[in-house]
Amino acid sequence: MERNYYIFTLFLLVIILAGCNFFDKNNNSENEKILKLPPYDVLTDSIRLLPGNADLYEQRALLLSQNGFHDLAGNDYKKAWELNPNETTAISYVSNLMITGKRDEATELLKQCITHYPANTGFKKKLADIYINEGKKNEARNIYDDMIRQDSNDYEAWYEKGILLAHLNDTAQAISCLETSFRIQPLQLSGLALANLYAETKNKKTPELCDALSKPESPEPLIDAVFLKGVYYSNIHDYSKAIDQFNRCITLDWKFTEAYLEKGIIYIEQKDSKNAISTLTLATTVSNTDPDVYFWLGRAFELEGNKQEALNNYLRAAALDRNFTEAKERIKHLQNLD
Repeated sequence: MERNYYIFTLFLLVIILAGCNFFDKNNNSENEKILKLPPYDVLTDSIRLLPGNADLYEQRALLLSQNGFHDLAGNDYKKAWELNPNETTAISYVSNLMITGKRDEATELLKQCITHYPANTGFKKKLADIYINEGKKNEARNIYDDMIRQDSNDYEAWYEKGILLAHLNDTAQAISCLETSFRIQPLQLSGLALANLYAETKNKKTPELCDALSKPESPEPLIDAVFLKGVYYSNIHDYSKAIDQFNRCITLDWKFTEAYLEKGIIYIEQKDSKNAISTLTLATTVSNTDPDVYFWLGRAFELEGNKQEALNNYLRAAALDRNFTEAKERIKHLQNLD
């Protein structure tokens, strides 16, 4: 009996292995068929005649990528890289490896490129991005530090390091890096990131920076800068000025949900349930899928003493975001009161 079972198991294993090989052959066959179809057929014929021409592989890889055949494109990028390793091919090959989820291979290729093409900071930035996505933030920080050592005016490296430090809750150093980046190259991207940290830390430089970001030559002020200016005034409890800024945001774009939300929160802070409910109800018409809006509308109704409407809004918030802990706590609290 045991011998028969052993034979059956072995037979089954052989079938499985044969089946896997069969599917591999089928996949290869399908791939060959695709490469023989237009628009790839001309390049496939050329590659057959000139198998050592890296440009032909790269051209076919680009076409395959454009049509969503990323795995097939990866084979061609790999071949092109092996035949003629250069920066342009490396960038395309790395992008393909990232798209197809081959991060380890992308990491190794980037390390090679950093060694061979040290002047090209793009490879270092891509490697830092991979490290950040993998949670290796210290490794990413080391890359930015190395870039800055090599070029202290690399405003992009200063910016990326600042954003990374902000995520690591090293706010003071993050601000310093973003200030350096903005000083070297005053871009809106770094300016808004800096203004955001200024506002959150109640830095007195916030209004001036926000005004600077709204360039005089622009027909309308930059709405994000106006909003952050409002956040700053709200954080220092200058609610009148804060509401003025949020109203400006709404005037510039009536769909700017965050402005209604922050304005409603201020009214709740001031125990003004009537204006809070009015403002946040309007916000639900602008965006009916934002769980924060329903949560704070619930708070406004709770402030008014309308427990049922408060509960209804907390339930909507929790339904839109199943991980909304605060909403679930308020639901539990109100249900326990009954």
